Amino acid sequence: MLSSMKVTKFIDGSDTPRVAIVQVNQLIPLKLAGTATQTLADILATDDPIACVRSLETDSPVEIDAQTRWLPPIDHQEVWAAGVTYKKSQTARMEESEAAASCYDRVYNADRPELFFKATPHRVSGHGQPLRIRNDATWNVPEPEITLVLNPKMRIVGLTVGNDMSSRDIEGENPLYLPQAKCYDQCAGLGPWITLMESLPPVDQIGVDLKIVRDDQVVFDQQTSAAAMARKFDDLVGWLARDNSFPGGAFLMTGTGIVPTSEFTLQAGDVVNITIDHVGTLSNTIVQGDA
Repeated sequence: MLSSMKVTKFIDGSDTPRVAIVQVNQLIPLKLAGTATQTLADILATDDPIACVRSLETDSPVEIDAQTRWLPPIDHQEVWAAGVTYKKSQTARMEESEAAASCYDRVYNADRPELFFKATPHRVSGHGQPLRIRNDATWNVPEPEITLVLNPKMRIVGLTVGNDMSSRDIEGENPLYLPQAKCYDQCAGLGPWITLMESLPPVDQIGVDLKIVRDDQVVFDQQTSAAAMARKFDDLVGWLARDNSFPGGAFLMTGTGIVPTSEFTLQAGDVVNITIDHVGTLSNTIVQGDA
């Protein structure tokens, strides 16, 4: 990895959304007024986002603490996701849906990957914000995913942490219900920041850790890494870009290699912590959807 930089969005003391550099325990707000880059998405769309950030003036640093109000690092981009990119995901999907088991088996080995629309920005939660489990589902799980940050030219400019919330009983009943199992209010987590990169680290150096805390006790703890993926990042991006344009760029969740068993389901009040190497930890508290 030649060079990297962490950038994020937060709400400052005057209740103004800001874009900032993350440095150790501080946020360094960028002065975007009067520049060609009015948003974080504008920065990501430049030819060299790291150089762009370095060229901008900054305000006084703000200490990161428990009161920091994080925003998801997204503006107007779409969030997409890939499925069945790990062997464990293939096995789990086949177990949850007898009727569609062969579909998941075939897509794991097929040339064309499973890609689906995940969320619009208003359905995305940032670090410390709630994520939702559906009221009409009985088996809800988080799916920790390495998430690619793509510019309008579909070039990978960075990574962030993604949580592809899923109602597995709904998808398992019929794969045509996948949009309902995957896409609803507060269905996606992104953050706490984007790690801008000139080049990605080797896949065996991108570890993923999922911990779920309930009543101050860890009730689920599992790890995997990008080395276990059956598909390459560039391949997934290439398929997403076919006959598809993204004027503002996009976020692509790359699938999960951590799948809780059928004995586990999320409950309101659970805290989901997802850590991805080279990025950080995304933490969200679970809320129950309305009846």
